[in-house]
Amino acid sequence: MNFREFLKTSYTAYQTVENVESILREAGFSELYEQDSWPLEEGGKYYVKRSGSIIAFRCGAGAMRIVASHTDSPCLKLKENAALSDENFTRLNAEPYGGGLWYTFFDRPLKIAGRVVVTDGERLFAKNAVSAYNVVIPSLAIHQNRDANEKFAPNLQTELPLLALGKHDLGDLLKDAVSYDLFLSPDAEPFDSGAEFEFLSSPRLDNLSSVYFSVMALIEADSIEGTAVAACLEAEEIGSRTYGGAGSDFLKSTLFRIIGDSEELKMRTLARSFLVSLDNAHSLHPNHPEKCDPTNRAVMGKGIVIKGHAGGAYTTDGMTSAVMKTILARAGVKYQTFFNRSDVRSGSTLGAISLSEVSIPSVDLGLAQLAMHSAVETLAKHDLTELHRGLVAFYRSTILFDGGAAIVE
Repeated sequence: MNFREFLKTSYTAYQTVENVESILREAGFSELYEQDSWPLEEGGKYYVKRSGSIIAFRCGAGAMRIVASHTDSPCLKLKENAALSDENFTRLNAEPYGGGLWYTFFDRPLKIAGRVVVTDGERLFAKNAVSAYNVVIPSLAIHQNRDANEKFAPNLQTELPLLALGKHDLGDLLKDAVSYDLFLSPDAEPFDSGAEFEFLSSPRLDNLSSVYFSVMALIEADSIEGTAVAACLEAEEIGSRTYGGAGSDFLKSTLFRIIGDSEELKMRTLARSFLVSLDNAHSLHPNHPEKCDPTNRAVMGKGIVIKGHAGGAYTTDGMTSAVMKTILARAGVKYQTFFNRSDVRSGSTLGAISLSEVSIPSVDLGLAQLAMHSAVETLAKHDLTELHRGLVAFYRSTILFDGGAAIVE
């Protein structure tokens, strides 16, 4: 599956996991189940799923190199009893999921996607679902909303997606359903733009670019020492405090089962390991350069972004930044640094939450992009190549920590 198809069809975390699983199976990875014992073999390729999360790894002895990204993006989530009908129309009762740039979701095709929990009379089981049709949130015409271009603050309880004329329900999408996790996600083909076609615009670049290229790098990075892990985790946009999110025990329990039963071995292995928290960064905006830090501004097309923050929103420190710079420089991969303006509230990602469950030296990386959390985001295509090369180099590297020093091989 190529990247554009991945972007197009990974409407929610559940479709993302389904697509990642397909890629891994084609590459020879075998599925493990949390409720079973794991007969792991050195050199083996495995993956395990939980809810909207999937962790893939190549098994080896010694230190671990982990790339963690998130499978979800801002969208709208359907409530139970979602069909809201009168004699004229049926709308969908939805609520915001994450911090979307909501005005961009208006007058745009939205796909109903996610999972439904169904019953066969004896069992309850979840299956993925995607509607055959799109819905739209219609704007109020400028003639009826004269100050729309001066101010627009959508009320997401009253500005609802339009499902149908007259009374309607979700029909076959909810056949045999007991409950569901369904979302309204932008449905748009990724497209190129720019005089040299240098930009890629698409829904969900944040953070499906990280998911896709961490998995592809894991597949490519043969001849590695130790264990290489790609952890693709749900619910970062709503705080990661879910069954499969970075705030759960999913990553920790998976790593511990790979290492084995010895508590001392677990602690020693983690102390020698390294984690990349991979999530995109704000590019310098050509129309709003004043929004960026004067000396640490990321620019699309200039390579991988190493993100820092004094308040701990990102996990990078001086040592982990130096380790990553060394890996990237040796591989000939371009990189740059990013800090937010000191008078602006920083965003955050899953790295710091992951470290609250399992403490590993860590760095925050990403790609520079525009229009983060919009229905359509934009980045430079060249940076995708740099990201892939940089992650392969990371997986193939050996990082040795010796007291306060680090050796990168």
